[in-house]
Amino acid sequence: MSDTTPDAPTDAEIFEQKAVRLGKRERLIAERTDAAGGAYPVSVPVTSTIPALRAEYAELEAGAETGVIAGIAGRVVHARNTGKLCFASLQAGDGSRIQAMVSLAEVGEDSLARWKELVDLGDHVFVSGQVISSRRGELSIMVNDWQIASKALQPLPNLHNELSEEVRVRSRYLDLIARDRARQTVVDRATTMASLRKTFTDLGFLEIETPMLQVMHGGASARPFVTHSNAFDTDLYLRIAPELYLKRAVVGGIDRVFEINRNFRNEGADSTHSPEFAMVEAYQAYGDYQSIADLTQKLVQNAAMAVAGSHVVTWADGTEFDLGGEWDRIDMFTSLSEAAGREITPETPIEELKALADEQGVVVAHPIHGKYVEELWEHFVQDTLVRPTFVMDFPVDTSPLVREHRSKPGVVEKWDLYIRGFELGTGYSELVDPVIQRERFVEQAKLAAGGDVEAMSVDEEFLRALEHGMPPSGGMGMGIDRLMMALIGLGIRETILFPLVK
Repeated sequence: MSDTTPDAPTDAEIFEQKAVRLGKRERLIAERTDAAGGAYPVSVPVTSTIPALRAEYAELEAGAETGVIAGIAGRVVHARNTGKLCFASLQAGDGSRIQAMVSLAEVGEDSLARWKELVDLGDHVFVSGQVISSRRGELSIMVNDWQIASKALQPLPNLHNELSEEVRVRSRYLDLIARDRARQTVVDRATTMASLRKTFTDLGFLEIETPMLQVMHGGASARPFVTHSNAFDTDLYLRIAPELYLKRAVVGGIDRVFEINRNFRNEGADSTHSPEFAMVEAYQAYGDYQSIADLTQKLVQNAAMAVAGSHVVTWADGTEFDLGGEWDRIDMFTSLSEAAGREITPETPIEELKALADEQGVVVAHPIHGKYVEELWEHFVQDTLVRPTFVMDFPVDTSPLVREHRSKPGVVEKWDLYIRGFELGTGYSELVDPVIQRERFVEQAKLAAGGDVEAMSVDEEFLRALEHGMPPSGGMGMGIDRLMMALIGLGIRETILFPLVK
């Protein structure tokens, strides 16, 4: 067995190495004597783990022997064969490593020869022996017994070199083997999910599940994926949002409800968008968009504490970002007017908005009043928001599920949360009047008939639920992938473990 080569292997070299490794697998099969057959054992007699040994013997002095026999397993990531003594670095799933020392004196000539002939980089091996510290002070197992637990038929990439982004995204398993940051991202995401659930639970919210396959898409303005059910002989939509079902639960008396879910939107993919993504949505009876903003701030800040131990998080590039304190809350129309240098209100004629958009080179796909306002706001203001900021009070004609503002005509009680210039989440004072909701759905249906593929349809089942009475409520939705971007500073393809790629 040789150590890693300086450059990545070519396709021809990979083919040749695979053929050699397949031959070694055949030899393992021929050597098996147990009834299980196959090349690899069903299990190996593990008595400890690499991280446990590293924790227990962190202070072991160079050259020390413990007298303790341990059986551990790990992946061979580095190796050096030097005559009567072979060295291998075994890596656990968390990236921690321990040295295995296979010597002629301990295992005998035949076993040492088999190690040299059969073990390759990438193989999972079991070793048993005394826990020691080498003369150089490296925690080691002085092996007296070993076996291959699973053979890697494909060679590992060169672990001394940085993997390309393409390899990291397409072959995440290699990324996890090679990079501490990749493994830590998985841990950070799991920690974040646990934190979100704990915050909700502590505040009396119940977690439920809603359908991914729906007969009608709704709950957001987005283009859906369409599929077909053979059992029902009908087209179905992959969920774009769980909102309309979660609100049914509130109608039914679950006053505080949330779901962490997968959503699917048949739209573009870029540094902040993925066609399949995770999000959390929550609804609170007798709350409003102000109280739900308080909740969202608590969710994010608690997640930061869980991941970083502080409201000041450190991103992958070393930048520190402060998520602490009370977050700003700014008005959409006011901030747009200040940035554009002219007053823009819900009463501003659409012709003036169109002229401003043309002047600024802003393209509005569906030219309604609210779309112009939102697109112009994104052009003038969005990129200037670095600190966490709630942008409050949106146009009424772009927010069909939101209650009209209690004191400002022409706007609704909705916010979007921006961090580092990208949208992290949204929150509403929910529209619970089924008569007004029907009117909004009808307007959306007209937009859909006019070619707006993101517009909603009239959802009679949801309206029937509202007609049974939904209490005044606040609701929020937040992308989990984007939350990870805010917490650890990576792009969306890095925060998703297995992103969709062509």
